[in-house]
Amino acid sequence: MPAADTVLTGARVRTLDPDRPEARAVAVRGGEITAVGDETDVRDWLGPATEVIDLGGATLTPGLTDAHSHPVWGIEVAEGTDLSAVRDPDQLRAALRTAGRGPGGWVTGHGLDHNAFGGLPVDRALIEDVLAGAPAFLRLYDGHSALVSGAALAAAGITGPRTFAQRSEIVCDADGRPTGHLVEHAAMALVGNLVPKPSYGERRTRLVELLGSMAATGLTGAHVMDLGDGDVPALLATVEYEGDLPLRLNLAPWCMPGADDADLAELITLQGTAGRHWRIGGVKFFMDGTVEGGTAWLDHADCHGQGTEAFWPDPEAYARAVRVLDAAGVRTATHAIGDAAVRHVLDTVAALGAPARTRHRIEHIETVPDDQLARFAELGVIASMQPPHTAYTRADHTDEWSKRLGEERASHAWRCRDLRDAGAVLALGSDWPIAHYDARQILVTARSPLGAAAAGPALTGLMALEGLTSHAALAAGEQRVAGRIAPGYRADLTAFALDPVTAGVDELAEAPVRLTMSGGRTTHRGAEV
Repeated sequence: MPAADTVLTGARVRTLDPDRPEARAVAVRGGEITAVGDETDVRDWLGPATEVIDLGGATLTPGLTDAHSHPVWGIEVAEGTDLSAVRDPDQLRAALRTAGRGPGGWVTGHGLDHNAFGGLPVDRALIEDVLAGAPAFLRLYDGHSALVSGAALAAAGITGPRTFAQRSEIVCDADGRPTGHLVEHAAMALVGNLVPKPSYGERRTRLVELLGSMAATGLTGAHVMDLGDGDVPALLATVEYEGDLPLRLNLAPWCMPGADDADLAELITLQGTAGRHWRIGGVKFFMDGTVEGGTAWLDHADCHGQGTEAFWPDPEAYARAVRVLDAAGVRTATHAIGDAAVRHVLDTVAALGAPARTRHRIEHIETVPDDQLARFAELGVIASMQPPHTAYTRADHTDEWSKRLGEERASHAWRCRDLRDAGAVLALGSDWPIAHYDARQILVTARSPLGAAAAGPALTGLMALEGLTSHAALAAGEQRVAGRIAPGYRADLTAFALDPVTAGVDELAEAPVRLTMSGGRTTHRGAEV
């Protein structure tokens, strides 16, 4: 018998394997789990070069996977001043007075909460005087809208409204004056493309540092819901030429409105492109935008009369694109926040027939009516949700998200437990940089939802753990190699100082991560190990 590379002992092992739910030791060789059991069961795997790690009573679980993240694109998004602590227009102005200037004199910021405007229109008039003529590009927290200054509008040649192939808007006042509020990707890109970007070397360095920080919270992998500007494979290949990626990444390039047969063929060709610890697997769609931006596709208009249109001006064109990809065996993930968007995606998958089961997923699902819950399990559509997003809402429904939707729809906020109870596969993530990547916070907010979701039922500790492990593996089609601790499975493992299933949420939020292992590689080791 060949010797193991690593043997982990002294642990309570939550395997999530129904054939052996708990164990005490695990042996790893060549990136795979070779033995699971008691210390006596792994003794024969010991050799002179085997590293034996005593976890000192830690709880070992399958490696945590963030099922919705943007680690490469997020490096660009998180540039400039962090505005997430801003709570009102005065605080915004104060933050901008002291904000640093980047190349070309640009002022950039990110994480600005829609609630910070206190119900006022998002308008550059609130910030122009403190910018002293500087071009500014400030991303709101949702990643789907931005506030820009007059100098930035001028640099982009924006003097009024425009028409886009996808649902986007240059917001203008009654006189046709651009307010500086840019809604959705195409409109934001007019200015965003002018902002100086980090260099290739800076991105490479920041990516490795970021992924290392993610690993320190227990993450072994992430489902990356973008492919950036197309240079991401080259960037990842460069990182792997120089070393290893701390996390395993599964990337899904975007398919946007206007995509033709050639575009779809290119997306199909990209599938399976891979390095040692990354691969392209799936395609990302947008069926709508965000509630706060007025672009979530709703069955009935929001309180501003908005939200009755899909991101794809022709929703049937979206359905056709999904059909083409499905016929080629390509997995899809569709951003759908509003009830109408969720229904359209479910209807699209229903029309594909039974063979499409567990090949398609819906991202976010911030509000969904009762009559759609059971359809997820019936159709095999995976629900991918981000519990930390609930922090942007309020339990009394005075936040912008709740006010736009109204009481009835706001009471259906982030129905993670309802979907699980209805039999759905539920993968959990952070959507970093929209919310923090700390995997412990995902577990905590899944078990103790915030804001508008606080009144609804929470996930159990085991359900939350499954959302980052076994259900995340199902969402990526990796259920035969990941998501449980069993012989033949990939050695993706996370060790907590306490049991993430039974520990109180306050303890769990600060729980030390003693060890993180991705594909048999130790990517984080706590001081206790």
